[in-house]
Amino acid sequence: MRKIIALLAITTIGLACKEDTKEKIKEASSAVSTDVKESIDSVKTKAEGVIDSSKVGAKELLVKSAEKVEQEAKKIKESAKE
Repeated sequence: MRKIIALLAITTIGLACKEDTKEKIKEASSAVSTDVKESIDSVKTKAEGVIDSSKVGAKELLVKSAEKVEQEAKKIKESAKE
């Protein structure tokens, strides 16, 4: 009889711990998914910033290149006139 009572007590404790563990696992997975989402958003924002700055840099480079081409074209026209 004592063994049966002890077995029931241990089983009850085991089941109670199992439910508690499930809740902790749910909380932990929720926290991890939140952290992952925040990390993704952070990386996305940084990537967008880099892409935007590279677009600006590319535009500036194109403008400078166009100006140099125009200057060289003027030089060629002037040398052709002489």
